[in-house]
Amino acid sequence: MKLPDLRNFDLKKKRVLVRLDLDTPLRDGQVEDDTRLKEGLPTIDYLRTQAETLVLLGHLGRPEGRVVLELALEPVARRLKELLGKSGEIERVLLGDFVAYKISENIFLLENLRFDKGEEENKREFAERLARLGDFYVNEAFATSHREHASIVGVPKILPHGAGLHFMAEVENLSKVFERPKRPLVFVIGGAKPETKLPMVEKFAKIADCVLVGGDLVKCEEFAVLKSKFRGVIGAKLRRDGLDINRESGRKFVEIIEKAGTVVWNGPVGKYEEEKFAAGTRQIARAIARSSAYKVAGGGDTIAFLQKNNLVDRMNWVSTGGGAMLEFLAEGTLPGIEVLR
Repeated sequence: MKLPDLRNFDLKKKRVLVRLDLDTPLRDGQVEDDTRLKEGLPTIDYLRTQAETLVLLGHLGRPEGRVVLELALEPVARRLKELLGKSGEIERVLLGDFVAYKISENIFLLENLRFDKGEEENKREFAERLARLGDFYVNEAFATSHREHASIVGVPKILPHGAGLHFMAEVENLSKVFERPKRPLVFVIGGAKPETKLPMVEKFAKIADCVLVGGDLVKCEEFAVLKSKFRGVIGAKLRRDGLDINRESGRKFVEIIEKAGTVVWNGPVGKYEEEKFAAGTRQIARAIARSSAYKVAGGGDTIAFLQKNNLVDRMNWVSTGGGAMLEFLAEGTLPGIEVLR
């Protein structure tokens, strides 16, 4: 899949809008996990050598069109400033009619876009207000690109645009799953959110050799119907408390994973936050890590588990997107990709 590479454009004397993944966990007013911020750094570092001004865009949480002080981006601005090697206090300024944080003389971060309902409602007027701040647009927010929001699909309809470096890497590495994958192709799907994940399981069942399902998903009546329709969909049996898969299912899942040529994992298969319910997820994670298959993992809980168990480096690709990754693998594209093409 060919996307417009930002490096192929002359950006000298240009103001560049960069949509980033800034939805990071906070604790006591500090960024707790800066993984997503770091993945945007290569794009920012490249652009700061080319463009005149960078205007960074993003969101945090779900304020639903209201100003929620706990979801202000000041902690993110402070951490970004540190990561970019800048010192000093963060200054709040006005950029057009937007509140922004001044990170350096030519780098600004707009306040949480979701404080304005125009962002999630993809209002043309809101997209135009954003577009007036720049001459060129870059999408470096793969994890949000399944959303038809103003900063994802509205602005690039107005401005010349390109894809960020990490964005292109996401597309390239995830595309390997459905473009001539090494067989057997196995999906491991856990976690919650049955309303969004079960439709994905059905789509994966049509392209995969096997879809292994655990977590809360197997408790749903809809899953029982789905399982009866597709031979390759295998649901885990749970322990009596229902908080982890049982040993028999763990062994069966491991046997299937060991024979796979390509493995995609999204979501823990138990209540992994409590050690006594983490055995099934750990068993699967280690089996995937040992495998010689092409291995892709994604989603917040999955990444957190891999980090905690020092297994991130054992994956071929770890996607920052959970829902975005699943939708891209199911559909072959995303709204935020289509608008760039």
